[in-house]
Amino acid sequence: MEQWIEALFTKDLLNEAASRYNADATEAKKLGDFENYVFEVYKNDQPYILRLTHSSHRNMADVEAELEWINYLHAKAINVSLVHQSKNGSLVEEIPVGNTSFFVCLFDKAPGNPVKIDDPLFGPKLFEKWGQITGGMHRVTKDYQPGDHKREHWEEDDVLDFGLYLDKEKDAKIIADGEEVVRVIKGLPVTKESFGLIHSDIHPGNFFLDGNEIHVFDFDDSAYFYYMSDIAIPLYYAVWWKCRNEILEDRSEFGKELLYHFLKGYQKVNKIDPEWIYRIPLFLQLRDYVLYAVFHKKVDMENASDNTQQLVAQIRDRLLRNEPMVELQYGEVLERLKG
Repeated sequence: MEQWIEALFTKDLLNEAASRYNADATEAKKLGDFENYVFEVYKNDQPYILRLTHSSHRNMADVEAELEWINYLHAKAINVSLVHQSKNGSLVEEIPVGNTSFFVCLFDKAPGNPVKIDDPLFGPKLFEKWGQITGGMHRVTKDYQPGDHKREHWEEDDVLDFGLYLDKEKDAKIIADGEEVVRVIKGLPVTKESFGLIHSDIHPGNFFLDGNEIHVFDFDDSAYFYYMSDIAIPLYYAVWWKCRNEILEDRSEFGKELLYHFLKGYQKVNKIDPEWIYRIPLFLQLRDYVLYAVFHKKVDMENASDNTQQLVAQIRDRLLRNEPMVELQYGEVLERLKG
């Protein structure tokens, strides 16, 4: 979280936020503070997730559009965390702080537990379930009709203005190459089958495994974009987290297996257009550029931890060398799916 926003956040603010939903933050447990403040709080002796979003990150309409879609997915039997109304009957509560605001909402706590990348469960069966819930989400969303509020389209994201957050001299090549990737993606066809409202960030940190079922949460990055991005993002993060220090060939070997099982699950509930599978490299590239920019937007890199600096340096090195996260034979994956 940006330092100036940290200065606005207080215990009193947290207590007030919880009280809007008749929840208790006395023993609140912080779960995250990168783009939103996320806490586990209690209500009627049951755990819930309380989220506070600063107005510099999202406006009220953005948050309402996100939450309405989540509850739509929940009503369609997709495993997502139900959003609850406040005691005033609203999905979102606004708390002014100075000349800014925090937008507050309360979710069910997802059942289950995270799956670590070194866990034996992080394998083919999980990858298939991962693809299945993603495909189900896309299938039901094709008929979704939003209310008065709509999520932003992908090109409205300020981090795509790479020069805003990156050093225009040191990172000149990265900025130019990133802008070219954005230009190419903007030229792709937009149809009901290829483009719609997506989660945008279904990585292993944003779902729990409960028995044999995956439960997805954290829809903060949801936007109108190509459905294929929701397939590329799991591939990107799974490979990055598990094999980031491996050479390209080893990363690709793991990525090939993950993508096969992911698509195997996806096609159980939704159809796959082979033409779009061949476009996955574009979306993997975009994630590299966006993630590099996000780190520079959100983190004081000069004072960042050694681990964070190493992660960002790895991304930068790959971008300068035009080395992809993975290099796959997508036709082979598709042929294997036919069998």
